[in-house]
Amino acid sequence: MDPSPPSFERFALKRVEYLLIVAFWTFFALLWSANALLSTSGRAIPLFPAAPVVLAFVAAAIWAILTPPLFHVAGRFSIDRDHRGARMLALLVIAVLVAFFVDALLAYLRYDVFFERPAGRGPPPGFVQRLGRLWFINQLIIVGAILAAGFARHYFHRYQARREEAILLQAQLADARLAMLRSQLDPHFLFNTLHAVSALVERDPRGVRRMIARLSELLRSTLEGGGEQEVPLREELRFLDGYLDIMRVRFQGRLTIGMQVEPGLDEALVPNLVLQPLVENAIRHGTAKSDAEGHIAIAARRDGTAIVLAVEDNGPAALATAGQIVEGIGLRNTRERLTQLYGAAQHLILEPRAGGGMRAEVRLPFHTRADLRAVAV
Repeated sequence: MDPSPPSFERFALKRVEYLLIVAFWTFFALLWSANALLSTSGRAIPLFPAAPVVLAFVAAAIWAILTPPLFHVAGRFSIDRDHRGARMLALLVIAVLVAFFVDALLAYLRYDVFFERPAGRGPPPGFVQRLGRLWFINQLIIVGAILAAGFARHYFHRYQARREEAILLQAQLADARLAMLRSQLDPHFLFNTLHAVSALVERDPRGVRRMIARLSELLRSTLEGGGEQEVPLREELRFLDGYLDIMRVRFQGRLTIGMQVEPGLDEALVPNLVLQPLVENAIRHGTAKSDAEGHIAIAARRDGTAIVLAVEDNGPAALATAGQIVEGIGLRNTRERLTQLYGAAQHLILEPRAGGGMRAEVRLPFHTRADLRAVAV
């Protein structure tokens, strides 16, 4: 027989399972006791009145002791792996040996400890005689039932382990995908901001120095909080304010910002860097393409169990291909990150405004860190 592979799972019995085993065999001991007391056939004479009951409980105790190792045997010789024939043969041999052992032990207890044979009857059958007449077949049936229960238990626990592993792998895959999307978003933000800085190098050196100082602060902020997928809204708005300060310098007074945040939303968790791509998209396709003064409106409000973030601009409508608005890297990554984080509980829409310009709206489940801690508890 081949040894178990290194990946063989040994699912140890828990305390509740031991209690269930004891309760199960206690129930059978009661049934056997009642059957022995009600039986009218007197093939043996009890040595004391309670002998049938004691023998029934001793037999149940023997099976209760043997059940855990038989469960282990069922898991070790699982027949759904390689060398199935050898495993089935091994199980059959073990089952016959255990059944014969229990039958012989119970026969000894019955005829030598708890009962005596009536006068005129010969000695009890010996081991060879019991084996030849297959008197252990009842015990073999019980062993088979225990092994079947052991198979069911082993397969159930293995299914649970595989399911937990699959959930863990899915979570790790989602985290890796989020990290990848975030790693794409950071260079994109950096390159676009550096491009904005380079546009003013000759015209406004003082403004460029201010923009570089702000950019260093933003980079430090992204490095320090890069591992968090969600941050409180107040932190997201603080980061966004630094980015907008750079944009104000770039557009030399041609950009105004309006921000309206509903009270009580400071601690609401939102994806890290969720607003910056939306604002960047509004500036790039709105203010940057218009000679008039640009205006960006940023709003955050609560709508029932959701938080709604909106960014509007007064520039021209975005280009569309085949009825679909063309999205850049920032918007595509933002959309994919939202899907990874919230699934169908979120949406991001980008649509033209009635008065001109575009509107981007993100709807997310409302939750805070306190809510997450409460759920964890």
